[in-house]
Amino acid sequence: MAVSAYILIQTEVGKAASVATEVRQIPGVIAADDVTGPYDVVVRVEAASMDDLGRLVVSRVQMLPGITKTTTMPVVNL
Repeated sequence: MAVSAYILIQTEVGKAASVATEVRQIPGVIAADDVTGPYDVVVRVEAASMDDLGRLVVSRVQMLPGITKTTTMPVVNL
């Protein structure tokens, strides 16, 4: 069963659009949208496991230029 999560991203000023465009190219990213409020981009991802999700966030998403902070929220099925 795949793990789904939302990643909330804060970016440098003026970088939200370019970050969203770049993050959409990463395998496992389902959607990435520019938003207003305390976060600049909201991303929906899927991974095969929690370990794969962690690797996706740390080695792919957080490496993009312009990102200052990420908050990952795994989806739970209650």
